[in-house]
Amino acid sequence: MSHRILLLPGDGIGPEVVKAGCYVLDHLATATNFDISYETGLIGGAAIDATGVPMPAQTLEAARRADAVLLGAVGGPQWHGLPGDKRPEAGLLALRAALGVFANLRPIRVRPQAVEQSPIKREIAEGSDILFVRELTGGLYFGDKGTEGDAAYDVCRYSRTEIERVVRLAADAATDRRGRLTLVDKANVMETSRLWRAVTEEIIAQHYKDLELEILLVDAATMHLLTRPRDFDVIVTENLFGDILTDEASVLTGSIGLIPSASLGTTGAGLYEPVHGSAPDIAGQGKANPIGMIESIAMMLESSLNRAPEGRLLRKAVGDALGETTTADLGGTASTMDMARAVTKALDKAFTTQ
Repeated sequence: MSHRILLLPGDGIGPEVVKAGCYVLDHLATATNFDISYETGLIGGAAIDATGVPMPAQTLEAARRADAVLLGAVGGPQWHGLPGDKRPEAGLLALRAALGVFANLRPIRVRPQAVEQSPIKREIAEGSDILFVRELTGGLYFGDKGTEGDAAYDVCRYSRTEIERVVRLAADAATDRRGRLTLVDKANVMETSRLWRAVTEEIIAQHYKDLELEILLVDAATMHLLTRPRDFDVIVTENLFGDILTDEASVLTGSIGLIPSASLGTTGAGLYEPVHGSAPDIAGQGKANPIGMIESIAMMLESSLNRAPEGRLLRKAVGDALGETTTADLGGTASTMDMARAVTKALDKAFTTQ
């Protein structure tokens, strides 16, 4: 059976990291004897330039046919003047909604090979291993929005069902990890956060009695993430808070270029992408770190393709490669494809020692 992967290179450094990721995935597939078939689609600014819209119907159709979707990045300064619903990011929001991927998983793990590059003191950052579970299809990003004269508004709305499904996913993940779940909210101010808190406490009390539940206000969480990161296991939060907090937490790792993500729903294709964005300042220069994409592929192997052993093998190869080769964001000189080749070299070494 061939696994059907939709590639959405997108904008900025997106095409470069997708190319590097596919180079590694093809190498792994050949070595472990499974088949991959690719289809390529348009999204974001690239889609606007080619079709006039950030999410063409053909891309959505291809995404629904696929077993998994690999996304590079969307956005760039050349499209900043467009209305909100016509900007590149609108294509990504439409894709998430169409696929029903309501939970975004972002692992923040400080690797021994990169801990010296973290701007946070080693004694604080070392050993940190946090899984963020961010609600992805509700809240401010999908609420009613508009302008009225000199005023503008964005509506944040959540239903009990939306909260329950993502909290259960996060609680299941915490059960399989170290048994600790942290809810981040702003319940002292926001009515939606008060609903998040009530639903989460109810679910944990009724169905996950063995989990340790911690609740933090988002302003306090921003501080604790950089002062006691090793205390966190799984963090669950709403859409906007999750977007901001995961970028902050990426500082622990030494580079946002290392961070992968998986967006998952109940059924259908998962969406996998690095969290670094389009980085237009280095686009086309071969400087982008492909590790976030390669680690996203490892998550894809585990969560969408039922190939957990291959995913673990790839993740180990990434760690081995980082011990010898790094891109500019981590103080090295390797190009995007140099880093991809270093990972395949580490894979080959692993195969010969098995």
